[in-house]
Amino acid sequence: MYAPTQTTSGHPKGLYLLFTTEMWERMSFYGMRALLVLYMVDKTRGGFGWSQAKALDIYGTYTGLVYLTPLLGGFLADRYLGQRRAVVTGGVLMMIGHFLMAVPGITAFYAALTFLICGNGLFKPNISTMVGGLYEEGDVRRDGAFTIFYMGINTGAFLSPLICGTLGEKIGWDWGFGSAGVGMGLGLISFLLFQKKLLGNIGLPPARRSAETNAAHTPPLTRIEIDRITVICVFALFVIFFWAAFEQAGGLMNLYTDQKVDRILFGWEIPTTWFQGVNAILIVMLGPIFSMMWTRLGRQGKDPSTPLKMAFGLFFVSLGFVCMMAAAKQSEASGKSALVWILATYFFHTVGELCLSPVGLSVVTKLAPARYASLLMGVWFLSNAAANKLAGVVGGYSEKLGEFQLFFTIALATAAAGLVLFFLVAPLKRKMHGAEDAKNAGAEKSLTAA
Repeated sequence: MYAPTQTTSGHPKGLYLLFTTEMWERMSFYGMRALLVLYMVDKTRGGFGWSQAKALDIYGTYTGLVYLTPLLGGFLADRYLGQRRAVVTGGVLMMIGHFLMAVPGITAFYAALTFLICGNGLFKPNISTMVGGLYEEGDVRRDGAFTIFYMGINTGAFLSPLICGTLGEKIGWDWGFGSAGVGMGLGLISFLLFQKKLLGNIGLPPARRSAETNAAHTPPLTRIEIDRITVICVFALFVIFFWAAFEQAGGLMNLYTDQKVDRILFGWEIPTTWFQGVNAILIVMLGPIFSMMWTRLGRQGKDPSTPLKMAFGLFFVSLGFVCMMAAAKQSEASGKSALVWILATYFFHTVGELCLSPVGLSVVTKLAPARYASLLMGVWFLSNAAANKLAGVVGGYSEKLGEFQLFFTIALATAAAGLVLFFLVAPLKRKMHGAEDAKNAGAEKSLTAA
């Protein structure tokens, strides 16, 4: 495996290129997330004036397809394009989509969503796969690296409400959407300028082969590989519960914050879209702590297994919705809920996300056979697709059930899923066949490679 030049932190410099690229891409993506539902329900500033249920349904379909297309994007990269070409092509498509969102009219709106969905399908699984490609099998730094990479995601997510959200809310929707396109363009420029120097051979296209030769050079899956792929699929089922709850942030919780949270602070009303950045800034603050913690525990042989970390993630997201239940009770009684409840919810959700999401990305690169790495990363994002669509459907029931009952149901479902996963830790670890066993010698060797 090519070993990129190391930084003083012990991680390859290529990690920080991927961090930067993902930061700009996520700024554009979360800019859409902050604005999309508000834009669709707006009746006075050039939005479509649709009902809350219709807006949430379209939002769920859009975010679901955003995470469905990585399955195809991963396949195309593994077989034909390579991860780097897929990332660049996807970035260009997303940039076009963001600029189309700034064009008024229903036709441009749906065309923009199509470009964004297709572009994300090429971009998302392949940039994550390249992060895993920077490390040898068993390298104890891998979970920490994905946490650092995840900080790039959330740095962009923090910037997007401040830039895209403020422009969209205060100046015009087209300004907000257009600025997301500029952010995507900056990410592409940084990637194109430094990819050759910092990534070496990682992410290059596969060698051209005929169909017959390709079949001959693709060995059948072994029993261990089948077991490991099965574990990926089991994890993917459980993360549906997590993301279906967590993604209420862009839909139901976004609308709830806009309508039923007292956002006045020192006489100034905080813009609704700014709350979309709370989770992101918490990730940036807490991410280094989790990265160092996982790496240090790994070197001591005490790192919790991935299924245990993910079970904790589900428990924390459930606890966040307990806070939302308290908020709903307060808003039912007095019309508005206190700011502290929504902030506490984002805190617990962030801790849960750090326990589940970066280590989930990491474990796919540990368990997936190299010849199917991007494809299986696409399968992983398939769970996000199902979860995001489910999130939109579930959020739409708030008008029928009431917020308190819906928040209670979500809290109960995620806690139950976490409990089931907790009891499956031992059998899942057996089927991973030592994929998470630390190999410090290999890690030390890669630390000194240049």
